[in-house]
Amino acid sequence: MKIGAKSTTGWRATISVAMANYIEAGSIIAIATSLTYWQDEFGITDFAVGLLAALSSNAFGAAVGAAIGGPLCDRFGRKAIYTYDLLVYMAGVLLAACAVNFGMLLIAFVITGLAVGAGVPASWTYIAEQAPNDARAKHVGTAQLAWSVGPLIGFALAAALAPLGLLGSRLIFLHLFVVAAVVWWIRQGLQESKVWKEEGQHETASMKSTVGAQGLRGLFSKRVNITALLFLGGIYLFWNTVAGQAGIFMPRVYETAGLDSTVQQDLLQVLVWALTVVATYFGFMRYADRMSQRLLFVIGAGLGIAAWIVLVTFTGGGLPTLLVFAVLWGLSSGIGAQAFYGLWASELFATPYRASAQGVMFFVVRTFTGLLSFFFPTLLSATGLGFVATLLVALLTIHLIIGAVWAPNTRGKSLRQIEVERYGVPVSDAATVPHAPSTVDIPAQSADTTGARLTV
Repeated sequence: MKIGAKSTTGWRATISVAMANYIEAGSIIAIATSLTYWQDEFGITDFAVGLLAALSSNAFGAAVGAAIGGPLCDRFGRKAIYTYDLLVYMAGVLLAACAVNFGMLLIAFVITGLAVGAGVPASWTYIAEQAPNDARAKHVGTAQLAWSVGPLIGFALAAALAPLGLLGSRLIFLHLFVVAAVVWWIRQGLQESKVWKEEGQHETASMKSTVGAQGLRGLFSKRVNITALLFLGGIYLFWNTVAGQAGIFMPRVYETAGLDSTVQQDLLQVLVWALTVVATYFGFMRYADRMSQRLLFVIGAGLGIAAWIVLVTFTGGGLPTLLVFAVLWGLSSGIGAQAFYGLWASELFATPYRASAQGVMFFVVRTFTGLLSFFFPTLLSATGLGFVATLLVALLTIHLIIGAVWAPNTRGKSLRQIEVERYGVPVSDAATVPHAPSTVDIPAQSADTTGARLTV
């Protein structure tokens, strides 16, 4: 059969695109569970371990990939990214599986990170643009669900293959290669985003003088966009700085807390991610289209803060403390900042620079995560779990405050309606409006009326 001959639409398209999040999270967990083996095999220092983490799909590699992929996605279309990014990803994970020295491994992690960064903003954008207005959170939640399943399977494989040592880690990277190859084949039948085709290509001279051009130029030309960047960057930056370290260094945190067994560490992470899957499906996907998104966000953020407070308060409490942490952190991640970020980042920006905005934010957020990754292993060893957990609680508290105060009121509205409310006119129609207003207050007309609203 000819590759891509069968059209990929509806939920099949949503799932195939959401798999970008599976392979992102899967690559992070493959790295996290293999770092100790690589360190022993190649005799590298803690700083070198931090460098591997910082330049990977967990941080700088993904950051640079997003900065490149987001604007390309707006200029050439969403489908263009899906034609090539997984081929690059497959090259990266295959190289990692076959790495025989530190340099080879570092190059593999960088290549994988670049591919992940290019694909994730495009996936959130595509899913939101293709989703029904009254089920957009449910569809976007599919990406979060895939992101949760990746670590669940990754840690389960790590526990099962632990007796094989480094060979088991190489097999996990090979499994990602196979998954990426299958997803790439399915994606060849994807249709281009209808919203992008209809709205994103109307870059007339008049538009440039009013609402702004496509991509980065248009993104930074309007105060309404900059305000949204600060809001979304704020909640995602402070949350992901915590989640990024937890994702890739959590086995070391467990070890510092007194849990030395690699298998037990991996099984504890299986519990975390199983609960994340449950909370994503039965929490975010079921209720984010039906109840106050601000309230749901606060619940998730509060559970995350409680999880790390448990580690601060009961440092050295052993397995019972770690089980409580795992339950709270797992549930929090399912209805937490990343799910809402993926939803709001697609809603608050006009079509011609929707992916560029996500690329910029992803770049900034993963850069900060990378900076901390350089020093996290050393910081954890030097100061202990209590100090590190306290620092992470402070970051999570900031993200909760930002989201609780400025959560937008977009539930149930079409992307075009949100554009009108925020820009005064649909961006695709700006050519007919010589002086479109640059800012507009979002009216509190939907059912989500609790608390403050994002005024831009």
